[in-house]
Amino acid sequence: MNGMPSALVSLARIVNVMVSDDSLSVDLEDGRTVTVPIGWYPRLAYATPAERAYFEISGAGYGIHWPDLDEDIGVEGLLIGKKSTENPASFARWLQQRNKN
Repeated sequence: MNGMPSALVSLARIVNVMVSDDSLSVDLEDGRTVTVPIGWYPRLAYATPAERAYFEISGAGYGIHWPDLDEDIGVEGLLIGKKSTENPASFARWLQQRNKN
């Protein structure tokens, strides 16, 4: 063990995704809804409403993919409260490229 507490996470498939200026909410097939701050995912936070609305439920229902943002978020990460782990330099390059277009 790495010293971190462990917990059993019961995964369920995504059935609905809602993205606002403030939060990302995911409804799961077992009735749970997980809501996290949009700021946890900088690419979503900087996206336009249209870009946020264009997503695909991926990974057999266990993930969400935003093609225009090159962003992927999984159910497991949402359930354990995992924020984006994107390197700040990588995000800065993405933002700079985005501002060129």
